[in-house]
Amino acid sequence: MPGQGGRTSWIGPAPVRLFLFVAHTMFFLRYVLLAVTAAGSVFAADEAYLFTYFTGNGADGLHLAWSDDGYRWRPIAGGESILAPEVGGKERLMRDPCVARGPDGVYHMVWTTGWNENHIGYASTKDFVDWTAQRALPVMAHEPSVRNSWAPEVIYDEPKGEFLIFWASTLPDRFKETAGTSESAYNHRIYATRTRDFRDFTPTRLFYDPGFSVIDATFLRSGSRTFLIIKDETVTPPKKYLQLAETEGLQGAVGALSPPFTPGGMWVEGPTAIKVGEDYLVYFDAYTTHRYGAMRSKDLKTWEDVSSQMSFPFEGTRQRMRHGTVFVVPAALARKLSERTNWPQRPTSKPRPAGPG
Repeated sequence: MPGQGGRTSWIGPAPVRLFLFVAHTMFFLRYVLLAVTAAGSVFAADEAYLFTYFTGNGADGLHLAWSDDGYRWRPIAGGESILAPEVGGKERLMRDPCVARGPDGVYHMVWTTGWNENHIGYASTKDFVDWTAQRALPVMAHEPSVRNSWAPEVIYDEPKGEFLIFWASTLPDRFKETAGTSESAYNHRIYATRTRDFRDFTPTRLFYDPGFSVIDATFLRSGSRTFLIIKDETVTPPKKYLQLAETEGLQGAVGALSPPFTPGGMWVEGPTAIKVGEDYLVYFDAYTTHRYGAMRSKDLKTWEDVSSQMSFPFEGTRQRMRHGTVFVVPAALARKLSERTNWPQRPTSKPRPAGPG
């Protein structure tokens, strides 16, 4: 009490001070939690998303779009190609570009070079402006009868310290039980190779045979869990939808496939997936309706079509986005690319006619 020689508190007795301290602390923690939840991550401001894609038949090369929220996508370089295709057969295309970042910060890209090739394209970059010389990787050259090498993907397997590359190919003398179930007598399975330096590669092996014609495989990581997303390419009877299965890492056993999770009756291709905040987004090319779409889930079991919430560049035009890959990059890189006006390797080749399919 004041005037009796003891300490004076301007707040009041100890129980009151304790109550006010606890209340203040709880308010502060709630404020921080709300701020972090709203941002999705305390580091969200330092990250953005890039989308590699092609247009038309892929003759003019690589296109880029970027987003800071995963929903509103803006074209880079005004929607023009930033890298011309230089390898391949007669067509020399750059379809289905897929990019993975290595532990040294280098971005590695693989792509489909043509409709009927035994190889895929490869190049790398640190900034998406300057690229290494393009190379054709002869991933199926050991199979004389191979018809194609489509939609290659590359991903870094951190525990093994190597990159996994996988794609879809048709070998006419294999898997005869499903022969004739895809257009033009294609009958795809997923094949793969591994590399640490993109110079030496392990022998190509069969990577995934679900018992039907399958294309467009891609991985989605969820914490310590890994999922493989694939397209059932069966046309007789029509499937053309996406499914996913949990896997034992990137190179282990593949579990049972989920039910289809894309809209019923819609033919889709080219899935690519990412986690934004608490949600998983799987983008897809609804190629028969000439638009891009997306599905959203919190648990990878219940899905919601959020295509109407998306904004993709040039929808409904010949410049619209086609099959590509979405991935996280530093926000500074996305900003630098979006502001760049001089691109040193713009394509000079004229568009080539579309292939089959």
